[in-house]
Order: sequence, then C-alpha cells, then structure tokens
Amino acid sequence: MKNKTVAAWLAFLGGPLGLHRFYLKGPGDTIGWLLPIPTALGFYGIERAREFGMDDGASWILIPFLGFTVAACALTAIVYGLMTPEKWNTRFNPHAPIDAAAGATGWLTIGAVALALMIGATVLMASIAFSFQRYFEHQVELGRQISQ
Repeated sequence: MKNKTVAAWLAFLGGPLGLHRFYLKGPGDTIGWLLPIPTALGFYGIERAREFGMDDGASWILIPFLGFTVAACALTAIVYGLMTPEKWNTRFNPHAPIDAAAGATGWLTIGAVALALMIGATVLMASIAFSFQRYFEHQVELGRQISQ
C-alpha cells in the first residue's frame, strides 16, 4: 500500500533526490535516477559562485537547475496531496479497495501541501528572478563593451 501522505512528504523533502519516485515506482524508475543530476548541477553552480563570484557565467546557468528541480518536486507534492483518495488508490494501490485508508487526506498531508506551496513558489520565483537578473546584467555588460 502506497500512502499518499508519505509520498507527498517524500516529494517535498526528498524529491530532488528522486525519493518519491522510488517509493511509488520502485528502484527501477529511470526518472528517479535522473532527478539527482540537475540537483547536483545546481549545487555545483552554487559552489562555483562561492569560488569565482557572481560574475561566473557557468554558475548563473547552473544554479537555476536546483531551483527549478525543487519547485517541480514541490508541485509534485501538491499534486499528490490534492489527489482524491479514489484516484490515488486507483493509480498507486490498484489491488486495494477504492476507499482504502492509504489514499486518505489528513492534516499531515495538508501540511505537506501547504509547505510545498509556500517553499516551492518562493524557490520558483527566486530562480526566475535570479536567472533574469543575471541575463540582463550580462546583456548590459555586453552593450557597455560594444559602446566603448
């Protein structure tokens, strides 16, 4: 039996590592194994920014990978948490009764949805703002070089 609350929390807390995918689909899930790659690229971008400063072009390309992965996993947690028990059990517990307790929504599920919405939206907006800021600063610097 796959529990909706556990899946929502795993998607929110361990989603960038693919933990929710392994919980729901097993260790053979390809997407679960691929999810740590953009996460690692984002962390590598953060380390490059610390080492070389914010003017490093590779770091401002790599950092949003982490943000967008975290935001996508938060969205997945929201989708799991808001899924009706009937749909949850049909999809992830096909041999269980349609009204099995594993698909029920409780306060812990709502907590996962609320935190995922708050943190996911913040991370998404920060990633978008960071990406556009670095892009436009780069364009201004190129324009300055051309004009000199």
